[in-house]
Amino acid sequence: MTAPFGWTLGEAVAALKAGEVSSRELTLACLDRIDAWQPAINAFVSVEAERALASADHADAARRSGRALAPLHGVPLAHKDMYDRAGRVTSCGSKIRAGHVASATATVLARLDAAGAVDLGRLNMSEFALGPTGLNAHFGRARNPWNREIVAGGSSSGSGAAGLVYGALGSDTGGSIRLPAALCGVAGLKPTQGRVSRFGAMPLSFSQDCVGPLAPTVRDVALLYSVIAGPDPRDRACVSRPVAAPAARDDLKGVRIGVAVRFYGEGVDPEVARAMAASREKLSALGAEIVEIDLPDQSAFGELANIVAMTEAASIHCDWLRDRGQDYGEQVRARLLQGLAIPGVAYLRALQLRAVLLEEFVAAVFSRCEALHVPVLPYLPPRSEDVDVGASPAMPGVVAGLTRFTRPFSFLGLPALAQPIGFSSTGLPLSMQLVGRPFAEHRLLEIGMAYETASRAGRALPVLSAAAAPEMFERSSL
Repeated sequence: MTAPFGWTLGEAVAALKAGEVSSRELTLACLDRIDAWQPAINAFVSVEAERALASADHADAARRSGRALAPLHGVPLAHKDMYDRAGRVTSCGSKIRAGHVASATATVLARLDAAGAVDLGRLNMSEFALGPTGLNAHFGRARNPWNREIVAGGSSSGSGAAGLVYGALGSDTGGSIRLPAALCGVAGLKPTQGRVSRFGAMPLSFSQDCVGPLAPTVRDVALLYSVIAGPDPRDRACVSRPVAAPAARDDLKGVRIGVAVRFYGEGVDPEVARAMAASREKLSALGAEIVEIDLPDQSAFGELANIVAMTEAASIHCDWLRDRGQDYGEQVRARLLQGLAIPGVAYLRALQLRAVLLEEFVAAVFSRCEALHVPVLPYLPPRSEDVDVGASPAMPGVVAGLTRFTRPFSFLGLPALAQPIGFSSTGLPLSMQLVGRPFAEHRLLEIGMAYETASRAGRALPVLSAAAAPEMFERSSL
């Protein structure tokens, strides 16, 4: 058996249930790993060790008393620094909210608490969830655990880099769950708009924001999703539809998976294209039928998504921009000010088009397949220095390219799953993205779980070399 930090969420749950380890032991193992890795990757903004150990002891006492155990009983998790917990600071990665103490707990945290999870603390993120690179002017950038010079993704950067725990919550407005998952070699699910409550979560774009999990495997993501999804009267945008559970499948016979060469096959790095082709071959070997889809024109999706997101973000931040503009990071302030300049007509037109375009997309795509198979990123993971302002003339294009294949599905409100499919020639994670029809998360999870069961020989983990400086990494496959 591997060391506890090498376990998946499911393996940790099983070990706790079998009495092979206590919640305190598991929590201490996570805290030790955080101590070792935090100087190198800056994944946390606050580690709440005392609170976590008290929760772990409570979980152990409940187990000893013979009480019925919840699904995540005693498992350590951590979450993006944008979810309120009553009596605790939630800064949303900003200076402006550095002293914000919530009076109520976010619904998703309350549901994880009820499921028995231990909360280790707050994870680093892009300031106010605005930015795909993980840059944060106040807390510093979260670093990629595979190579600290490579972008960890954003805005849920710490959630992607948190292989230090067994799962994390992120949020996704244009790719902020899928990008960190892909860049850091874990799985991540952006649910359908309205599937998971956002009560107690700092908003960015209320018509595109989604709450979702990141975890070592798709099976782990499915477990976290089953806990947090479902209606919530405190979030009026949260739908009341029942949440379907994914079925375990040995094969994918009868499943049709769409491939769209136009738009999602153009301008893709050859190494990414080869990895995507190999993943399709594995899906086909499982019995899935691969069908080519001719997508409707999506050239305007990215700009429409930006119009909606930045207008809504500017409306949220306008008072702070007026009164505390100097307390924003330079890049974040500049983007929010752009949102103030977007005409109301353009914003309303984008919202009107969204409904029409969604209907056209669903009819064209999901009449022919159950899931669309596209890359998360069109190119290999970029270096952090290539996405900083002034670092390179190519910077704007590199940053825009990060969300090229994620933002369209955020604009449409569709569910999307990112999961690992291997490594580049330089040892960096590569991922595929499965996109489904509204509220078909269970289908995406079924396909993803079947794929990882058939293809995963062992979980690959970045390892901090004991004999080297903190920035030196080596790869291990467990």
